[in-house]
Order: sequence, then C-alpha cells, then structure tokens
Amino acid sequence: MRTEFPRIFSEIALRGHRLRNRVVFGAHTANMSEDGLPGDQHIAYYVERALGGAAMIVVEPMPVHAATVLTRGNFRHSDDAVIPAFKRLTESVKQHGAVVLQQLYHVGSHGDSDLSYHPHWSPSGGPSYHDSDGSHAMTERQIEETIAHFVAAAVRCQKAGFDGVEVWAAYGGLLDQFWTPFYNRRDDQWGGSLVNRTRFSREILSRIREACGPDFIVGLTVSDEPGCPTALSRDEIAEIVSLLDQDQLIDYVTCGSGGYFDYGSLMPTFLYPERLGADLSARLKKVVRHALVTAESHIRTPENAEITIGEGSADLVSIVRGQIADPHLVNKARNGVPEDIRGCLSCNQMCWGRRSRDYWISCLINPSVGREAEWGGDRFRPAERSRKVLVVGAGPAGMEAARVAAERGHTVVLAEASDRLGGAFRLAGEQPRRAQILDLIQWYETQFNKLGVDVRLNSFMEGADVATMGADVVILATGSLPGETGFQKALPDQPGLPGIENGNVFSAENVMARQVQVGSRVIVLDETGGWKGCGTAWKLAEQGHQVSLVTPDALVGKELQRTSADVALRRTLKKLGVTFNTETSVASWNGNSAVLVSHLTGATETVEADSLVMATPNSAFNWLALELAEMGIAFVEIGDGVAPRQAPFAFYEGRKAGMNVN
Repeated sequence: MRTEFPRIFSEIALRGHRLRNRVVFGAHTANMSEDGLPGDQHIAYYVERALGGAAMIVVEPMPVHAATVLTRGNFRHSDDAVIPAFKRLTESVKQHGAVVLQQLYHVGSHGDSDLSYHPHWSPSGGPSYHDSDGSHAMTERQIEETIAHFVAAAVRCQKAGFDGVEVWAAYGGLLDQFWTPFYNRRDDQWGGSLVNRTRFSREILSRIREACGPDFIVGLTVSDEPGCPTALSRDEIAEIVSLLDQDQLIDYVTCGSGGYFDYGSLMPTFLYPERLGADLSARLKKVVRHALVTAESHIRTPENAEITIGEGSADLVSIVRGQIADPHLVNKARNGVPEDIRGCLSCNQMCWGRRSRDYWISCLINPSVGREAEWGGDRFRPAERSRKVLVVGAGPAGMEAARVAAERGHTVVLAEASDRLGGAFRLAGEQPRRAQILDLIQWYETQFNKLGVDVRLNSFMEGADVATMGADVVILATGSLPGETGFQKALPDQPGLPGIENGNVFSAENVMARQVQVGSRVIVLDETGGWKGCGTAWKLAEQGHQVSLVTPDALVGKELQRTSADVALRRTLKKLGVTFNTETSVASWNGNSAVLVSHLTGATETVEADSLVMATPNSAFNWLALELAEMGIAFVEIGDGVAPRQAPFAFYEGRKAGMNVN
C-alpha cells in the first residue's frame, strides 16, 4: 500500500470501536424507503460504500416524531416495525467492516405540512423556512414528549444493531432552534440563559446514554452560517459544544455548513470553495477534550481529506457526494490508484436535485447510484465472450458505453469526429468554475489507456466506414446540434426567429467552442434555465462583455433551484454587471438590436446589441442511425442522438449499453 494518504489510513478509536480509517460516509437523505422501511435498494446502497472502504456509515436520518416528517421517503417514526428491517441493513454493512450509526432528527419549525399533516413544533412558534406555514410553540409536556421520542428512537436503533446514533442539531433543526435566541424566546427553564437553552439537547443526549449504555456511540451534528446575523456564531457554537463535551455527553461532533438562512452552502456546489466544513471543525477542535471532530461539507477527495486531518482541523472527514459518485473512493486511495477515482462534479443535479423533487437520489456521472441492488453494485459482470464493439461518438454516452464494455472484457473502438473527447459536455467544462468536468474527461482518458480502448479522434464515421469495421456490436452516441432557425419554445407560433438572416446570431455551443467572435454588447437568450445559457452568460461577462440575459422563465436559473445553485449564480452574474430580463422572449432580431417582448404585458422593447447568443433546445444528430437502418446494419442508439436531454441520461444510457453487450 502506498502511503500517499497516511493520515486518512490511520486507525482511530471511537467509544470502544476501532475505525479502520478516518473516512465517514455521512448522513444524508437517500429517500429510498419502501413503505417507510429500508428495502433491498436502500440496503445495497450502503453496502456498496462499506465494500468501498468507508470506516463509518451514518444512515439516513430517522424522523423521531410525527411533527418532523419531511420527505415521502422518510422512515417510519415511532414504530418498532423498523427494527427487523434495519437489522438486515446493519448486519449487511457490518459484514464489510464498517461501523454503522443512524442519524436522528427533528426539523422543528421547518416542517412540510404537505407530508406530515402535523403542526410544526418549535421553541417559540416562529415561521417555517421550509414551507410557508407557521409553527406551534411547544408546551413543556410536548418538550418532554419529544425528548422521550428521541430516546425511544435511539433504543430502536440499538435493537436494530446500530453501533450508535448521531443527533441532528444542524441546519436550523429543533436542537439548534432551542440554542438560538432568534428561534428561542422562551422565559421558562428551556429558554433565556445558555444553560436553559441547552437543557433540551443535554436532556436528549444524557437520556440516550442512560437508556443505551456505555458502549453505544452518541454523536452530534452542527453547522454554521457565517455572516448571518440571526444564526449562532462559531464562537457561540463552540461554547455550546464545549459544554456538552465537558459533561462527556457526545463521542464526536460533525461540522457542516449552511442552513435555512444560507441554503446554498448547506449542500455547496462548485460555486463554493472546497472544505467548507473545515473552518468550523478547526474551531471546535480547540475546545473539545473528549469528543472526536468530523469535518463535513464539500470535502470531495482523498486529497481534501488528507489536508484537513493533516492541518489538525479534524479527526475524521465525512465524504458524502464523493462516495456517492465513486463508492470505492476509499479503497482506490488505499490501494494506490487515486487516479481511478471518479470525481464528484459538485453539481447536485441528481443527488440533492432529485431529493429536492422528492425522488430517491442518484448521481449524474454514476447511474449505478440507487440501482446497486438491481445492477449488482458499482461493479460489472465479466462478459462470457469478448465481442468487438464500435462506439461512435465520445460524449458522455459514448465514453461511458466504451468504458463499461471494455471493463467487461470486450474489445472496444471509440470513434470521435472531433480532435478531443467529451462532446458538448466538454464545452460545459469550459464555463467558469466547472473544470471538474474536464477532470472527469481526463479520468475517462486514463481509464481508456488502462483498459486498452482504441480511441480514434478526428474519425468521422459514415455508413460505409461502420460496415468496414466489421464490429459485432455498434453503439451510436452521435449527440445533438443546436437549432439553426432560432425557434423559441415560448413563442410556438413563430417557426423561427424573425431577422435571424441579419447575422450575428450564435448558439451557446458556438460561443463556448470559441468558433465565433461576439461583439462587446451581447444578449443571451436562455430557454433552458440551466448552465447552458447561464454559464455562457457568466463566461462572456467575465471576459468583459456587456451581457443582457433574457429568459421566458420567472427567474434566471429556474432549473438550478433544485440544486441550490441559483441564488449564488444570480449573485455572481449581478456582480459582473449582467442585466436580467425575465418572462421575456426575443420577438425579432435586426442585426444590431433585438425587439424583446414581455410575456406578462405583451409590451415590446428594443435593446441594442452586437450579438445574440441563443441557448435553446437542440436537435438529435441522428443521420448515421438513419443511414445504418437503410443499410440493414444493426445498432444501439443512445444519448442525445436519440433525443437531446441532460447529461445524466446520457451517462445512464451509456452504462446500460455497455452492460448489455453480450
């Protein structure tokens, strides 16, 4: 074993348990429950990360009370039926060497009435920042009831075979609300002084310890929101954690970032600096004497983890999205092949983004996530016989199909018309702060070299070329092209953009590929609501262009709301001087100005501009599929060549195509 990461791979003791390394797969909502219980899908998801080397796994939070149901995928609260179901999970995870805990949570005022059908309970009846409802100020009886529910939930966890629990006090949850004067305005024994405001958490933690005994791990999770005047400061959090630590009520504390006042940094995208949780963990390391400290939040890689532990900012690191993207991250780092780790893009599109729509989570670049039980994990069954496979097109779908087929033992030729891998996905990696996409493409290049994939760049394939190859299996991943007419979905009665023939109209792809020269004043029309238009506008503004962003949506970056990237994006665009025209389309183009039309009033406005950049839906580039069909050559068609969609579906279809080669 190489010692590239000696600090990560040093063992450490935690309440009588020996952790085989310092990497935790921290708690997050996978939303995979079946009738409120963990089923095969959920169990296989965690088993894969235990197989991959994680030392400790903290399973998805369990709501402790009816007042705190937050997602359709939540586990059953207050129900002993969870015990045998979770016993299957704990036994399976422990077989692979991981310590396993469950997080317990109560969201307090930030409930979801659509799912709970229960009043939100909070210290003083403040508003919810999750939905539009208010909350109920808890009576002392209800406080005692809630404490009892926390303890009962912990006892169920112990009976189910969990090694401990992590009590949730982060992101403005109920414990945090009792700590924070903004939320807690009580004048009884549960409010006012610090002793009173921490009484609720101290009672929960001490009673769990009493009920579950000395060998049961009791952890705590906290977070901070620097710059938010109503949130606790780091020093105030440190004072509270120090009190709990002095009384030895906690065995470890996990440090995240963000909350309901700073929602974007709660699950930070690439717009935020890495290792966000390390600042708070470093502060807490200075005050705790008994508990271990775990740094969480935007710690994506073994390098991040090694730095965090090496500088003394934490004892443990929680890598969540990194181990979603590659469940074998830990073992690859341990075995001296960190270059084989499939790096998380910090995009949030299919993890946090799917969860925000109340689906079970997956991953943009790893479609095995959530399908481990169905697909046999993030590993591949070797082919019974080797076939010659031709993959045409090296965008996400083609690269993934070629990689998986080669991993299974097939002989693979990957033909790409351009001079580099990645297709239009590479152009996204050229946008500001999105270089993780370029890192992923480099990862594919590394894998192709190791697997012996015959990569042929500058190879435009026609039907005759495909026939000459004599491949056993042909996979077409030819991608899509931007529209040429200027058609806008928001103006369906116009088959194209009036005045497009006047010139200086370009696609976002043209701009990002540096194939065109745009003028100093640019209008970016964004009908996609995502990075295609917004990232291009950012790039142009960063280069010094005067940019006006036009969208038929009610806000810029509408599709990015689910990833929590939209607010930080709009803030960045505004700092760069980009102007916004929402609920607006381009009625016509005059070559040096555009007529904008409001969808609210029908009023028009002429805006001078040197160039118009259009981010609109693409069309499938499927001419080769049509030609092969006429020639009678069998093929499998995947990705945007079938229908233009977002990248996750290209990776998914590429994975499936590679798995299905027999």
